[in-house]
Amino acid sequence: MGFAMTALEVMALSFVGVIGIVFALVAVFFVIDRFQTHDAIRRNYPVIGRFRSLFSELGEFFRQYFFAMDREELPFNRAQREWIGRASEGKGNTVAFGSTRNLNVVGTPLFVNAAFPPLDDQFAKTEPMVIGDGARTPFLARSFFNISGMSYGAISKPAVRALSHGAAEAGVWLNTGEGGLSPFHLEGGCDVVFQIGTAKFGVRDEDGNLSDAKLREVAAQENVRMFELKLAQGAKPGKGGILPGEKVTEEIANIRGLRVGQDGISPNRHAEVDDWDDLLDLIAHIREVSGKPVGIKTVVGAELAVEQLFETIVRRGPETAPDFITIDGGEGGTGAAPMPLIDLVGMSVREALPLVVNQRDKVGMKDRIRIVASGKLVNPGDIAWALAAGADFVTSARGFMFSLGCIQALKCNKNTCPTGITTHQKRFQKGLVVTDKKKRVAHYAKGIVKEVETIAHSVGVAEPRLMRRRHVRLMQDSGRSVPMNELYPSYNALNQT
Repeated sequence: MGFAMTALEVMALSFVGVIGIVFALVAVFFVIDRFQTHDAIRRNYPVIGRFRSLFSELGEFFRQYFFAMDREELPFNRAQREWIGRASEGKGNTVAFGSTRNLNVVGTPLFVNAAFPPLDDQFAKTEPMVIGDGARTPFLARSFFNISGMSYGAISKPAVRALSHGAAEAGVWLNTGEGGLSPFHLEGGCDVVFQIGTAKFGVRDEDGNLSDAKLREVAAQENVRMFELKLAQGAKPGKGGILPGEKVTEEIANIRGLRVGQDGISPNRHAEVDDWDDLLDLIAHIREVSGKPVGIKTVVGAELAVEQLFETIVRRGPETAPDFITIDGGEGGTGAAPMPLIDLVGMSVREALPLVVNQRDKVGMKDRIRIVASGKLVNPGDIAWALAAGADFVTSARGFMFSLGCIQALKCNKNTCPTGITTHQKRFQKGLVVTDKKKRVAHYAKGIVKEVETIAHSVGVAEPRLMRRRHVRLMQDSGRSVPMNELYPSYNALNQT
């Protein structure tokens, strides 16, 4: 009995002690909050005011799981992410009962099913397509769907390794992003597109200028198939890349040519390019030194600039043209960028892509310049729309991030990504197992191709690149859909009228 009373006394004293500590902490926080001057809510409502910022921070996560409907979230909703999740697992993607998509939203693409589609034995796989047949070493690209630029540094080592191995298995190319070429891009043996950003990471000299010697060194890598000269990125046109210093490890610093912990800030444009002639000169130089196809990545701001580019190409001759043009929409993604640029700058790929395709076809360079579409294109309908609009290829970054297990935690710039994709903290990277995630990457790429081929078959053509704008209708605010070829007539259709 005495032992039991002693235990109860200890418990009572412990409880009183805990209560005392709690009250002491409340008192301390009350004093701190009352006399601090930078937060009006905490100053006027000591202690209680602290919960506001906590709930605000947690709110985005609670909305994602408990409150937002399947089609409500931004930038990508639950339905989009779950489709990628199922495809990445190699599971069947059939669903039951009916669509949860609101088909009356303006701009929704509706594909025109054929009355008599091809029979199953008339269904063909998409053929590989040559890029840069004027270069010393052209590239035969096997897939119309590929991995867009994600720098090593912005994403982690295991993420790059998984993408490299998965891309090789699926037969798609992997864009390095502007952070330079790492051994992990090459590890899987996939086709690699080396992106040259405005800071020339990986191919620059000590002064930050383009180094021909380093360019030849990169081009000597057999798996490096093309070079993409980055002019602008969809999420931040007019602003260079931003890699926070906390992500610049010794290894990344060596690859990029930075100091450990130094912010990787790219200039807002290439210093040696002041006009379209300068751009074509730089493209020609890189192509001559490397011997491989060279293209550009940009964001369209106005039709006039596109017209001026193609006018310059015509004046100088088709041999001076970029081998491909990647159109990134203003809705494109990033690891870090100012909100005004993410939200407000740059034309959507939905508007820009038909415009650029028309200008290319107008000057008769359909077979000379390939068009690559990018910018929030992650599901089969997105890719099918882009091909019907005139793209030769489609690339995605965030779609493949979801295939790696991204949960849209919106922490890409914090080095605290809970899935290990955009962090260099080992404790988080342990969750990204390369042997498993590479399979998900390959399944996702193959799943997209299969489903886009299914859409193409439904509209009555044998393979996806045979889809045309007339095969898509776009919903209008009147509640009626209009064929895309009426809203965005192709150059051939305009020329005939």
